[in-house]
Amino acid sequence: MEVLMQPVFNKESPAEPNLILRAAQVTRTFGKGAGAVHALRGVNLGITSGRLVALRGRSGSGKTTLLNMLGLLDRPTDGEIYLSGENVTALSDKKRNVLRRTELGLIFQSFALVPYMSAYENVEFGLRIAGIPAARHLEYAEQALDFVGLKPRMKHRPYEMSGGEQQRTAIARAIAHRPKLLLADEPTAELDSRMGLQVMKVFKDLVESEGMTIILTTHDPAIMEIVDQVYALEDGHIVEESQS
Repeated sequence: MEVLMQPVFNKESPAEPNLILRAAQVTRTFGKGAGAVHALRGVNLGITSGRLVALRGRSGSGKTTLLNMLGLLDRPTDGEIYLSGENVTALSDKKRNVLRRTELGLIFQSFALVPYMSAYENVEFGLRIAGIPAARHLEYAEQALDFVGLKPRMKHRPYEMSGGEQQRTAIARAIAHRPKLLLADEPTAELDSRMGLQVMKVFKDLVESEGMTIILTTHDPAIMEIVDQVYALEDGHIVEESQS
């Protein structure tokens, strides 16, 4: 991988047209005074469309906090987030929620599947939340499950699936409404190496065949060799950027 200097963006300059997402001098502080915790300290980054990007770093480095900022799950204390050129930092909670449901897909380390729902029902539930018309639910859900190789098991519930199958169901739910951007927090942390590689293959296929942009957090060195770009975080700073 070629090591690059961290990009610095002028907050007043227009966003580059090929950037789906960028952060400009983003900080996040929890608490006040002597007890304040500075999780992010003036982070700048730009994510090009159609790339598989990793945020790496040790626990406490700020990578999950940054992912939450990029996924509109939290707001910066200072700085700005741009999605497809639009400054989304100061949008109302209602508008941010709509963007999160329609433009983004979110995958959590714990899978977050509804245990009494089948794989199909979990994916269909995500489509309802995204506001997709009911007439398209069957088509969209089956396509998403087929993409991750789980259409034959669409009637199975989470407790009837392996960890890898549960994570792929979570991916199907996250992509069924066809978002521009997929964000995943440690998506392979609970999986063994074989199942982790299966999940990463799905991500690569989404980027290469669907043109999706994916950002994930990880501390797995093997994943660094698979992704297109890596941002390394330490103490709330981006200390290195590399790309293949």
